[in-house]
Amino acid sequence: MSDCIFCKIIAGELASDKLYEDEGAVAFRDIHPQAPVHFLVVPKRHIASVAEITPENSGAAAHCFEVIAKLAVQEKLSGGFRVISNCGENAGQTVPHIHFHVLAGKTLGAAMV
Repeated sequence: MSDCIFCKIIAGELASDKLYEDEGAVAFRDIHPQAPVHFLVVPKRHIASVAEITPENSGAAAHCFEVIAKLAVQEKLSGGFRVISNCGENAGQTVPHIHFHVLAGKTLGAAMV
């Protein structure tokens, strides 16, 4: 999608602080971190949100979780981390490209956000 900020990051048109990239996903630090460690994992395939996962594209989302597991080791998140995906405007999704926030580096508590 030509106007999708994450598609532009994936294409190299916009800069990001990349942590990881492979054929199916990219991970980069959030520009407005909500925890000492806060990065996003984004599939390279454009899927608007979790609500649009289908049997045909679910592998892209699954791959993101494989990347999250690798990055948890790389970033030394052995104390735990939280994974969040907002789905739709009312849930706070601001970029219509599925992505997973990974937060860590402090005690996040029982509250979901």
